[in-house]
Amino acid sequence: MEKKFDHIDRALLRALQRDSRASQRDLADQVGLSQNACWRRLKALYESGLIERHTIRVDPAQLGLDLTVFVMVRTRHHSKSWLETFRSEVTKIPNVIDFYRLAGDYDYMLKVVVEDMNAFDRIYQRLIEKVDLDTVTSYMTMEAIADARDLPI
Repeated sequence: MEKKFDHIDRALLRALQRDSRASQRDLADQVGLSQNACWRRLKALYESGLIERHTIRVDPAQLGLDLTVFVMVRTRHHSKSWLETFRSEVTKIPNVIDFYRLAGDYDYMLKVVVEDMNAFDRIYQRLIEKVDLDTVTSYMTMEAIADARDLPI
C-alpha cells in the first residue's frame, strides 16, 4: 500500500532539502513537532525509501571542473545487449554525473563535467570508441542559471 505523505512530512522534506545537516531540534521547531515526534516521522520517511541518501553539493569550479556539457545521443540500436553495453561504458566515466534515456529526437542525454574542452574530447573519443552511436550532439554550457534545485514538495 502506498504511504500518504501529509503536510508535516512535506515540510520536513522541504527543510531537509534546504539543509540536510539541520539538527532534529531545528527540524522539529520548523515543522511544529516535538523532537520525538519529528524523529518518528523522519524514521518513517527513511523506511519508506522516500529519502534515499544524504549528500553534499560541491562547487565544481573550485575543483577545476569549469565546463559542463550536455551530450545528446541518438542510436540505431535498441537491443537489450546494446543498452547494457552502453550503460556499462557510460557509467564507467566518473565525469558523467547524470544519464537519462529520453523520448523524442534523441535517445539518451548525459551531463558531463570536465576541466576543459580537451578533457571533454578525451571522454567523447572514449565513448565513440567503445559504443556504436548514430549521432552525438554536444551542448557546452556558458552559465548555470538554476542548477540542482530542490524538488517541488
